[in-house]
Amino acid sequence: MPAPMVCKGKVSGGVVVLDRPGVLPEGTLVEVRPARAKAAALKGPTLSEKLLRLAGKAKGLPPDLALNHDHYLHGRPKR
Repeated sequence: MPAPMVCKGKVSGGVVVLDRPGVLPEGTLVEVRPARAKAAALKGPTLSEKLLRLAGKAKGLPPDLALNHDHYLHGRPKR
């Protein structure tokens, strides 16, 4: 089975515009997938950075919650 053809382009006004127009015959069925963003192109904090902001914010929790979370959530015996 031959390797699939890859055509690159950009979305402009809600339409995919190929870098090389005319490379595909009119009416060709295509499948469009967004290219993976490079790490440098990603903007904003990562999920772990967002969650880290919440660390230590909870108040009034038992001091052994990390060890015995199954006890407090599901009623299992404490360790």
